Amino acid sequence: MKKFLLGTAGLVALGMASAPASAADLAARPVYKAPPPMVAPIYDWSGFYIGGNGGWGTSRNCWDNTTVGGAFVAAEGCHDADGGTAGGQIGYRWQAGQAVFGLEAQGNWADFTGSNVSLVTGGINRTKIDSFGLFTGQIGYAWNNALLYVKGGGAVTDNRNSILSNPGNILIANTGDYTRWGGTVGAGVEFGFAPNWSAGVEYDHLFMQDSTVGFVTTGGLPFGFDTTRQDVDMVTARINYRFGPTIGKYGY
Repeated sequence: MKKFLLGTAGLVALGMASAPASAADLAARPVYKAPPPMVAPIYDWSGFYIGGNGGWGTSRNCWDNTTVGGAFVAAEGCHDADGGTAGGQIGYRWQAGQAVFGLEAQGNWADFTGSNVSLVTGGINRTKIDSFGLFTGQIGYAWNNALLYVKGGGAVTDNRNSILSNPGNILIANTGDYTRWGGTVGAGVEFGFAPNWSAGVEYDHLFMQDSTVGFVTTGGLPFGFDTTRQDVDMVTARINYRFGPTIGKYGY
């Protein structure tokens, strides 16, 4: 029995002595590092772009009966010429920080038509805008893929004025197609919804120069002169494809 107890005590002592060495031989726990922070791309508005637009417009037109030299005779009244429009635009933008600058040319088909009864002749005065063009500069501010901008520049419209019988709406005389020049101001908001695609909404106001035009009857005879004043307001939806970098600088 004594030998058995001494042997047992020796085994316990040997196990206690070897325990630290066994713990020391265990492999150290691996140290895991946190993943790097996410890096968000910043939308870059720089580059050439091309796109299409469509919407609605209204033109305010006032006619004054005049002499050959444009001297005022009598006011014939005003009317709104309303209708749809569709067209395209091409331009270039460059971005510096959050500021965005651009140049753009836009050409649109239009069907802005309206009329009123003349206060002078009693006939019907009708105005139609068939098309227009805008040549503008832009300046804007970008919040990543959102852009708010204002624009301004030159405008040109293609017009036709007509005089019709009342009643009957039979054409008596017209000006033929003629061009008038003016200016434009506008503002818009645009959102990048894909790396190279953006869509937005824009408002434009066109203030056109007064124009004195002569009317000719359907038989080719001179009929008279009117001086017309014209302003145009439009709201269009736009979509653009940009040829440029899909991602600019990076931020955290």
